[in-house]
Amino acid sequence: MKAFTSGRISAPARPNSQIAADFLDLSFELESGRTLPVLSRFEGPITLRLTGRAPAILDNDLTQLVARLNTEAGIDITRVASSSSNASITLEVISRNALQRLVPGAACFVAPNVSSWSEYKAARRSPQTDWTKLTQRTRMAVFMPGDVAPQEMRDCLHEEIAQALGPVNDLYRLSDSVFNDDNFHTVLTGFDMLILRAYYAPELKSGMTRSEVAAKLPRLLARLNPAGGSGAPAPASPTPHAWKEAIEMALGGNATTGQRRAAARHAVDIARAMDWRDTRLAFSLFALGRLSLGVNSDIALASFREAEAIYQGLPGNELQAAHMGVQLAAHALSLGNANTALRIVDEHLPPVQAAQNAALLATLLMIKAEAMDLQGRDVEAQLVRLDSLGWARYGFGSDIEVGARLLEIAAISPNNRG
Repeated sequence: MKAFTSGRISAPARPNSQIAADFLDLSFELESGRTLPVLSRFEGPITLRLTGRAPAILDNDLTQLVARLNTEAGIDITRVASSSSNASITLEVISRNALQRLVPGAACFVAPNVSSWSEYKAARRSPQTDWTKLTQRTRMAVFMPGDVAPQEMRDCLHEEIAQALGPVNDLYRLSDSVFNDDNFHTVLTGFDMLILRAYYAPELKSGMTRSEVAAKLPRLLARLNPAGGSGAPAPASPTPHAWKEAIEMALGGNATTGQRRAAARHAVDIARAMDWRDTRLAFSLFALGRLSLGVNSDIALASFREAEAIYQGLPGNELQAAHMGVQLAAHALSLGNANTALRIVDEHLPPVQAAQNAALLATLLMIKAEAMDLQGRDVEAQLVRLDSLGWARYGFGSDIEVGARLLEIAAISPNNRG
């Protein structure tokens, strides 16, 4: 198994006026649409403990994350022993089945004012765990499964601990953040670290209202992010509720494949009607492309190509473009176009590596190995294939899952048909 070490994280490229609007919408709204009356955060040093049956790889990823929060977000957070019952944040590892029996469909989640799974189960429907009643954070708990792929565990670590510390909302308009339900970014980005640094800046404190925070943000962000300039929060382009509903149905598992595909088409139609040329149209096309695979290859390919072009035209969206590229590279491989497949793969490898997405990295390398086989470069292909397996074990987990993905990619190649 291969694993990532912390690499270079790019600073946010957007102006501070946009970041200020993002900060307010992230900090004063819930994913459900409910409004939070005040800002809440920990006041003073923060401690974190890990409980439950945690694999060693999870412990390593947590150590890296805490180090990043200290250095990049400037948050005074330290790990303490699992027996420290008064820790600010408790990260409890449980089984996926136990988690989803109580909260169906959740990969992992965070809850306020509790310190254990048993305490959460007893208080989950009470005012104790109501985010809207929170004025200052003293205890938070993150619940995540320990019997999934290492990458899935790490992704939970980053997003849920960030939400335990700061915003608990997600915004589809954010292309450079884990605070986005599109799930392209899976480790905290430069934007996310800036948001958390601002969250714990001395200019802010628990109990401040949205208008009070908005008044502080221009000078605060100018200090933390001088390259972004200054200015009042700029109004964000509104996202109609109908588009969100369509995307959620397209992504969800509670509808038939046909219903999901129709919802994706509806999301594309709404995005075009709104004259969007941003990540929301691109993501709608991505959803339609994935749901059209094996049904209508023309629609799937056209959707992926248009989405890739949109993402490539927007600064900082190289990772999103790579998610389109893997589909286009697989198509080129299926046609026997080894040169095209290799060109696409090589173009997208650097941003995938930088984003620390092992599953996507392994898939691209598997496609590259098959394309090299088509060119008769057997020795090089085998080296690339071996490299892919190390990343696949981190990205997909079990040897069974790794083997299945390897066979799936191999079956695409004309060399292996039949």
